[in-house]
Amino acid sequence: MASGSDKDVDTPFIHMFDLGDLTQAGSDIKVEAPADVLKALAVWADVREVKRFSAAVHLKRIGQNRFSYAAELTADIVQACVVTLEPIESHLTREIARELHLMPRKVEETGELTLSAGDEDVPEVITSLDYDLATPLLEEFVLAIDPYARKEGAAFEPPPATETLPESPFAVLKALKGKE
Repeated sequence: MASGSDKDVDTPFIHMFDLGDLTQAGSDIKVEAPADVLKALAVWADVREVKRFSAAVHLKRIGQNRFSYAAELTADIVQACVVTLEPIESHLTREIARELHLMPRKVEETGELTLSAGDEDVPEVITSLDYDLATPLLEEFVLAIDPYARKEGAAFEPPPATETLPESPFAVLKALKGKE
């Protein structure tokens, strides 16, 4: 996945940081979405409301072209119950850890990126030192949202079964064919 200065997708929130300024000690950054962005986040994530979206991000240089990204995301949302459509408030927290690898030109342009079979955590390839800190936060935010939120005690009640089933369209056609 390429990131950095690539802007392929319209996201409701951007928080740019210049990774070139990082030292070995790293940097702590507080990322907080303002009220107008919270409304856009709710539309983007398809929830009724986002009350809070914040994260504590720690960035650290771990090599000449490698960086460590660690964050703790906290969000409060309101979404609709899939059964009753009543509002449900949810508190989301996510721990995020990524390694970023700067490759000034895209992998597709320069050749292949070789990885070992045992590599579990592949570094995220970035093409610029200008990195959007919000991108990983938004990815984890939407993954943390329950797609089938259900209010406690809410149970789906199927409509009562009717005794007589409506006649199939094919049965009607068969009956018409027999009258000819």
